[in-house]
Parts: sequence; C-alpha cells; structure tokens
Amino acid sequence: MKRILLATTALLAACSQLSSGIAEPPVTSEAAVRGEWYPSRYGPDDRLGAMNNLSPEKTAEAAKLITTGKTYALGQVTGKTTPAYGPRTFSMTILQLSDGSGTPLGENKAVGNDDLVNTYIGIGSQLDGLGHMGIDHRYYNGVPVSEFVTTAGLTQFGTHTLPPVATRGVLLDMTKQFGDPVAPGTAFNKAEIDAAAKAAGVTIGEGDIVLFHTGTMKSQEGSTELSPVEPGLGVGGAQYLADLGVVAVGADTWALEVIPFEKEARPFDVHLTLLAKNGVYILENMVTHELAEDGVSEFFFTLGAPRLEGSVQAIINPVAIR
Repeated sequence: MKRILLATTALLAACSQLSSGIAEPPVTSEAAVRGEWYPSRYGPDDRLGAMNNLSPEKTAEAAKLITTGKTYALGQVTGKTTPAYGPRTFSMTILQLSDGSGTPLGENKAVGNDDLVNTYIGIGSQLDGLGHMGIDHRYYNGVPVSEFVTTAGLTQFGTHTLPPVATRGVLLDMTKQFGDPVAPGTAFNKAEIDAAAKAAGVTIGEGDIVLFHTGTMKSQEGSTELSPVEPGLGVGGAQYLADLGVVAVGADTWALEVIPFEKEARPFDVHLTLLAKNGVYILENMVTHELAEDGVSEFFFTLGAPRLEGSVQAIINPVAIR
C-alpha cells in the first residue's frame, strides 16, 4: 500500500504545470481556469491567503452559536501507530531530567520527565500550510520555491505565522446523501455541496471553516494503514468553496480530496486549487463523527496552530463548541 501512495507522489511531480505568467488583475475562478492563478485576490505580496477573511466581527458573530457549551475535539491522537502517508514516521523518547540517573533532586526529592519527539508533522490531524504544495515549483501567489524553502525551515508561509482562528464552522454530513460510509471515489462538487448545505439548513459564507463528514475515519478505526482510495472534494467543489471566501476546508479523510482523482493525469488537483491558486488551507484527518452524531451543522471553531518556526504543516486539535 505504501508503494501505491509513493507512486502517487511520483506522479504528482511528473504532472505539475507552470502558469504562463503573472496576471495583472486579481484572480477570479474564471482566471484560475485559464491558468492565471497569481497574483492573489488579496494582493501580490500577501502570504496569508484566505486567513485574510477572518475578522473580529466574524468571531463575535460565531460566538453567538455557543448555546450549550459542549466541546468537541476535532483532532485524533498522533502516535507511532497512527496511519500515515509513507515515509512519514513518529517516535517518542521519554528522558529523565538532570543527569539521567533518576536520582531525586534536593531535600524535597524532586523528580520529573522530559520528552523528545522525532516526527514528520504530517501525521494524524493536520493543517496544510501554503508552502505544502505548489505548481511546477511555484507556490501561493506565484512565489518560487527558491525564495522560501531551506532545509532549516520555510522563510515564508511557515505555519507559525498563522493568526489564531476563531470563527464559524460548518459541518456537511455527506453520509445523508451517499450512505455511511461514503464510497471511495465519490466526488463532492457544487451540486453535492449545495444539497448538503440545504439539508443542514446552512449557508456557507466568507470566513467559514467547512468540514465534510464521510464516515471514513470511523469505518477504518483501528487500522494502521491509510486506504489508497477515499471519497472527497472535487476540483470544481474546491474552487466553489474558495470563491465563497472560506478560510479552510477539511474532512475525516487523510487527503480531503477524492481518490481516485477525477483526472488521473492531474493528481492532488484539489490541493493545488485550494493551496496554490486560492490560499485556502486544508485540514486533514478531522474527527467529525461526534458532531454528525449530535446533528450539529454549525458551531464555533477555534484553533491556535503550534508556533514551530518555518513549519510546512501543523499537527492540530481544533475545538468545536456548540
């Protein structure tokens, strides 16, 4: 299975495309279709993308959704058995403080432990930053890889630069349309998104976080390997949500987008549409089943990304509050 996933990565590298040049007007969905995907609608120097759609007013309005105070952890546990996209691995070592002998300190016999983690960040519930995927070595806003990637960390687009997120979250329960779990290879585009939003009684708007519930994570509970196929967002659906001004899109799947891809020769095209072309963040492996079981369709969403300098992604545990 890892060979399948690694082969998909190799295909990505082979099939990326380069825009023909910098477009003068701000990007629209029509311009993106023509390949004119930068400069960004937020300006040629912008590095935050759709995070620009957050606002104090949106936060205050979203806070009104809290009526019971019930909280939901949207992140799964990250550990050595967490299914991961190869060759990502996780290891932890627990160390005793001081000289390592375990001898208590002082007359009060103080003892303690420390921990050392050696891990890929892209394991478990994660946020994909704008430096994660690009098109032919250009990333969000057309920034060339040579201008921000170093082995010591990103000098632009690092997830440590992200502001605190406190906004409205929307859950679209796709199992109501397609069954539980939704079959792998099922794509969600505008028609499916609109149907799910109508069924939930919500209207998706600027500054929202949109999560898809597919039942995939719950159905694969206990598995130590990722499935090579999954239901998910299609390219048209990704552009539709970006045009609505959403900040991030996530799902209870490891890649968010539908696999097999809608077009075999265009792997991870949803990632490219959201991250590179529109500056919309991706949330993977979100724990959504508890929200779905409680029939929650909108909620207060909060996330403070770990401030690891120069990181491409972030291990996260967002919180939903209803």
